[in-house]
Amino acid sequence: MSSWRGLCFLFWIMLIGQCQAHLKENFYSSTCPNVESIVNQAVSKKLRQTFTTIPATLRLFLHDCFFEGCDASILITSSDRDAERDAEENLSLPGDGFDTVIKAKEAVETKCPGVVSCADILAVAARDVVRMAGGPSFNVELGRRDGLISKASRVPEKIPKPSFNLKQLNSLFSQLNLTQLDMIALSGGHTLGVSHCDQFSNRLHSFSSSAQTDPSLDPDYARQLTAACSNSDESTVIILDPETPQTFDNMYFKNLVAGKGLLSSDQVLFSDPASQPTVRDFANSPDEFNVAFVSGMRKLGRSGVKTGRQGELGKDCTAFNS
Repeated sequence: MSSWRGLCFLFWIMLIGQCQAHLKENFYSSTCPNVESIVNQAVSKKLRQTFTTIPATLRLFLHDCFFEGCDASILITSSDRDAERDAEENLSLPGDGFDTVIKAKEAVETKCPGVVSCADILAVAARDVVRMAGGPSFNVELGRRDGLISKASRVPEKIPKPSFNLKQLNSLFSQLNLTQLDMIALSGGHTLGVSHCDQFSNRLHSFSSSAQTDPSLDPDYARQLTAACSNSDESTVIILDPETPQTFDNMYFKNLVAGKGLLSSDQVLFSDPASQPTVRDFANSPDEFNVAFVSGMRKLGRSGVKTGRQGELGKDCTAFNS
């Protein structure tokens, strides 16, 4: 029995190694050598139309990888509104992120038809928007195929909620083979983008029997948020990083140290003693944050990768092509 288990374990390791081996930085060197340049041009063009391109595309990549893996299944549309993008957790994803990938795919298809997956285009576009916002550039591993499943019913419990504590965050990220360090670094993506009042209003009113507002919030910041959300419209947009909202930097972590984390799941990274040292390190060293963020993005990009017959290639990122 033990030898049989050993053989099964060895076979499992070989399978994983084979799947990971399909991802490599120069995957399209002979079939579409200019793919990254083509995607970059398409993303730049979209960015000239709206800055939302940057946070929307980065968030789209993160959401895609969290559900069925990095396979572009988040892009699929469904006539019965039961695709991944139709899940409640994804309804707030800005359309500009989807449009960025679709336009980039169209540009790639004119040069390399039927060669590059939507999943790879999304991964490259996510890297590009980080760089365009002033963040680090890095090489992207490529070779993904697009997924064959996109169901809203499979989404719940697979994306971090704004109320999560450190244990819950670590548990969710660990399912993608990501460490606490990866989780904290990737949370730094909240240096870009927005949220809505309904995602943190519980921190502003009747927080507990002893405190009207969350005591981990800076009092002045709490008053600003209360005023901004006072119109009773919980869909009101609030910037995640009030200091440098259009720059990818380590200000997110400086905000946490100052009690200006917008979501509970942000501020808990500083409030919890187990994660606070890392937050302080990133707040004090942008280089250390950038290195950890790049590592986290590359590791996340390997999550649930489809290769060979596990996925497909097609011209339309919004529909299954098989």
